[in-house]
Amino acid sequence: MPESSHTGEAIGALKPRDLVAMLDRIDVADVAASNIDVDAIGRAIDPRKLGTNDLTSVLAAVNRLAEAGADIGLSRMGPTTFARLMAHATTDQVESIMADPVLRERVLGEIFRRMGAHLRQDRVKDLHAVVHWRLTGGAGEGGYDRYETVIRGGTCTVGREMAERPRVTVTLTPVDFLKLISNNASAPVLFMTGKLKVRGDLAFAANLIGLFDLPRP
Repeated sequence: MPESSHTGEAIGALKPRDLVAMLDRIDVADVAASNIDVDAIGRAIDPRKLGTNDLTSVLAAVNRLAEAGADIGLSRMGPTTFARLMAHATTDQVESIMADPVLRERVLGEIFRRMGAHLRQDRVKDLHAVVHWRLTGGAGEGGYDRYETVIRGGTCTVGREMAERPRVTVTLTPVDFLKLISNNASAPVLFMTGKLKVRGDLAFAANLIGLFDLPRP
């Protein structure tokens, strides 16, 4: 059996607080710290079996190691594993993550960073569109975290500065955003229930998520 499988089984047997304690004890100066399989950690965790703040604690411990120099950031987690964690997290768990300013920035940043890799080339070949995203409860102007995605020439670039005129501006909570990009909610339903607000091209916004081949959990 591959070593990563043994690692996943061992991690899965730990309680969240014990996993956090183990991660906190790791000395990033140790060469072994760079060999930690963050994807194995993600695969071993089932948010549905965790308490409200447990997922936050584990992700925060991983992020602390990454900031200290260990090669264990969320960017090292596979797309399917990351999508499963986000899809299976409860509303309370997501709200707990978003209540941590550092973790909120890391998780949202990771989601937007991955957008370019999931762009459907068959649907964007001749498309030029700018989307402004406003996520509520943020630290930016008006209480929003803002992201700009620019689809042009078959690529999708992401920035925090609203530099171009948007085709649509989308406003929603981080919880609903995660539901949307993890295939747990549809844009039309969120719009009809008032959870997603759109300014600009409504028809384009309704099909926006369809431009991406999002990983399924």
